[in-house]
Amino acid sequence: MGTERITIFDTTLRDGEQSPGCSMNLDEKLLMARQLEALGVDVIEAGFPVSSDDDFAAVQAIARACRKPIIAALCRTIPKDIDRAWEALQEAARPRIHTFLATSDIHLAHKLKKTRAEAIEMIREGVGRAKSLCPDVEFSAEDATRSDWDYLVEVFTVAIQAGATVLNVPDTVGYTVPEEYSKLIHFLRERVPGIEGVTISVHCHNDLGLAVANSLSAVAAGARQVECTVNGIGERAGNAALEEVVMALSVRRDTMPFATGVNQEAIYRTSQTLVNITGIEVQPNKAIVGKNAFAHESGIHQHGMLSHRSTYEIMTPESVGVRQTHLVLGKHSGRHALAKRFEELGYPLGRSELDKAYKLFTKLSDQKKEIFDEDLLAIVRDGLTHIPETFKLRALQATAGTAMFATALVTLASEEGGEVTETAMGDGPVNAVFAAVDKLTGLKGRLLDFRIHAVTGGADAVGEVFVQVEFDGVTQGGKGASTDIVEASLRAYLNATNKVLFARRGTVPALVESKH
Repeated sequence: MGTERITIFDTTLRDGEQSPGCSMNLDEKLLMARQLEALGVDVIEAGFPVSSDDDFAAVQAIARACRKPIIAALCRTIPKDIDRAWEALQEAARPRIHTFLATSDIHLAHKLKKTRAEAIEMIREGVGRAKSLCPDVEFSAEDATRSDWDYLVEVFTVAIQAGATVLNVPDTVGYTVPEEYSKLIHFLRERVPGIEGVTISVHCHNDLGLAVANSLSAVAAGARQVECTVNGIGERAGNAALEEVVMALSVRRDTMPFATGVNQEAIYRTSQTLVNITGIEVQPNKAIVGKNAFAHESGIHQHGMLSHRSTYEIMTPESVGVRQTHLVLGKHSGRHALAKRFEELGYPLGRSELDKAYKLFTKLSDQKKEIFDEDLLAIVRDGLTHIPETFKLRALQATAGTAMFATALVTLASEEGGEVTETAMGDGPVNAVFAAVDKLTGLKGRLLDFRIHAVTGGADAVGEVFVQVEFDGVTQGGKGASTDIVEASLRAYLNATNKVLFARRGTVPALVESKH
């Protein structure tokens, strides 16, 4: 049997971003989109343009920047959505309008308040309008796996007649199971006139932990596009994980003779890029990209691995870009060695970025004897942020003890010039630091989540702090790294603050004058 090509449709920037805590600003979306292009995905779903001006701008910017993959924009089957999506895609080298309508009786009755006949007409008009604007049109029957199968035949027949080139059969709420999903795909292939001339796509959610299994069963049944996200992020329990789908097809090509265009060695780098942007770490035992995915603790397993790696590894770490060797850098290492290691880790740095990274590296090497890859990734995460630093940390002093209130003295500099210092008390040094930052910036943040991650082992380990902070109803994530956990916490909180100010575009306040 010949090897057929499976189209990898990545929706990390659209469906994935809807995952709590995973919202991204324009610069972060562009960074992720460029990494997805380097990964070799076939389609990047860049956003939902009608939902907000920010989403529109992101789709437009990605359409301009990424020329190799198809750039898709999501829209409902209503004129204003479709027109807005096409407007955002105007400069794409390979645009796709992706329009959708719910087809299950549950959604028709309780969400749309539409009859089946009315929905059919909306699909006919919506897909037709999209087709008049763009040659590549995808139609999704939302909640397809809970829809009446005979009605789906009618829905997809109309979509094809109206000009759809891709038909998506989503398991929107993660309800189906592999055997049932396979039967549905076979049923549609047998009953829908003209379906042999379009691509069948699947989009699975992971509510029952079956998103990848369902996607693969659909591929075996005739689907040729899989919609997925990096690290499996997405609403509720997430989406089918791109890395798992791709590597399952690669490792088990003996039973699933399909290929993808994904550069497998860029998988880990792409996973880490998303972690860097969102601050959401993958679980240690996550398949393919978790830190334990290639770790072996059992004595029997270790003995087997020493005899032959294939005893307990069905793929090599190198095949997905996980490097087992670590170049240890120290205070005497030069810029060239540092630049080379960053490039090997997937972060080629320009001159200004390397200058900044080197300063952070030398500061860290004064505090640690050895610098490991994990430390370098922390430098990238914290020090090479793409968010303009409206406020920069200049100095920090914090005191705490069992018989005293915690206090913090913080000095910040504004991008407009000038430095101001403020002190605050709190329930612990971290709380005091946050209070001092609020005084200086004039904002009031409410801490929603606070997580500490030891990047490397030992007493001199770099600590990474991830925070989720709410400012006037807007939630932003922040991250910071340092060998001093209080400083890392301040940097994370300040990172979130700067993101909020950047998003407000032009409403950045000056530093609040100190009362002292």
